[in-house]
Order: sequence, then structure tokens, then C-alpha cells
Amino acid sequence: MHIQTVFLFDLDGTLVDSVYQHVLAWHEALEAEGLDLSVWRIHRKIGMSGGLFTDQFMRETGAEFTPELLARLRTHHAKAYKRLTPSVKPLPGAKELLAALTDAGIPWAIATSGRMETAAPNIESLGIDPSQAHVVTRDQVKYAKPDPDLFLAAAERLKAPIESAVVVGDSIWDMLASRRCRALGVGLLSGGYGQDELERSGAVRVYEDPKDLLKHLDEVGGRR
Repeated sequence: MHIQTVFLFDLDGTLVDSVYQHVLAWHEALEAEGLDLSVWRIHRKIGMSGGLFTDQFMRETGAEFTPELLARLRTHHAKAYKRLTPSVKPLPGAKELLAALTDAGIPWAIATSGRMETAAPNIESLGIDPSQAHVVTRDQVKYAKPDPDLFLAAAERLKAPIESAVVVGDSIWDMLASRRCRALGVGLLSGGYGQDELERSGAVRVYEDPKDLLKHLDEVGGRR
């Protein structure tokens, strides 16, 4: 019995080159509230859920994150990120990878920890209409990564068992989430995490970027 493989993609750092714009936008948002956190520390948190994100900020800054402060930070971040959006481009091979999967009849979806307000321009940069494609954003699930809710919801959109899914992501949070829902985790180096970190978090294969994954698609069940 053949089980159809489906692909579930993270967005930032996996399909679009946007991780560092998010980092700088969060840095600006924190500074606007008088909170000091080094850029490299922010980078380590990109891709995780907002709740875990702020919990770690609280531990590292000693600040109390009230609901009002969180709302202001989110607004600051969205505003700063919108200003940086024109510099965000698809990663090499991203459009070609998605096109190859479509041409081969292999279902795919996007599952991002970002909210639609910041994710939509990135999805559109891939030549995809967010309202037409299978896209799950932070707004649509109770918990984000490293909880598996985003990937479970994306597999459900494709009407596929999660065990048949290949989760493609650039962060340890993607890989941890994939392990928790029993999907196959494939890591990309295009978000700034190292191969050893991704493998320790559960990646069974690690590639440089979408272009490199496309060259080796058959290795992870993406037969064309």
C-alpha cells in the first residue's frame, strides 16, 4: 500500500529570506519599550511560539511582560517589519521547489509561527495567494512551535495523516515540533541554525536551502 507523502513548510528562513528582518524588527520593538536584548539572543528565539518567546524574554531581561506590554511589542514589531518587508526575497529555489511538488502532484502546505499580518507579504513574494493556498498561521491555532499544532492543522488541511508528512524548517523549533507529531523533520541551513543543532533536534536530513533540497527531493520521499 502506497502512502502519499505530503510536505509541510515553515515560512521564515525556509522559503523566504526573512529571519534577520524579524530579528531587527523585534530588536526595535524591545528598544521602543526600553528593553535591552542583544540581537543574537533574539535570533535564537525566532520561530518559537509567542508565549515561549516572551517567557524567554522575561527570563533574560527581568522585565514583567503584561498583556498590555505584549500588545504594544506586537504592534511595534509589525510596524518595523512592514518597513523592512521590501528587502525580503524568496530563498534560492523556493518557487521552483513548490512548483516541482505541484507538478508532481505532491500536496504541500505552509505552517508559520507568524501572524497573517506579517506572513501575507512573504507568501505573496512566492507568487502565492494566501487565500488560495493551504496556509496555517499563528492566528489559527492555540499553540505554536515547538508545539505541533501548526503542522497538525496543516496536515489536516491536506487531509493527510501527519505520519505521512515531511516537515521542512530552518529552526530547532520546527524540528522539535515535527518530532512531537511524528512527522519526518528535514532541516535547512538558510535560517542561521547549524547542522548539528538541527540534527540534535530531530532533523533526519539537512540541506543548505530550498534549491539544495530540490536537488535531493527523492531522498526524503518527494518522488517526481
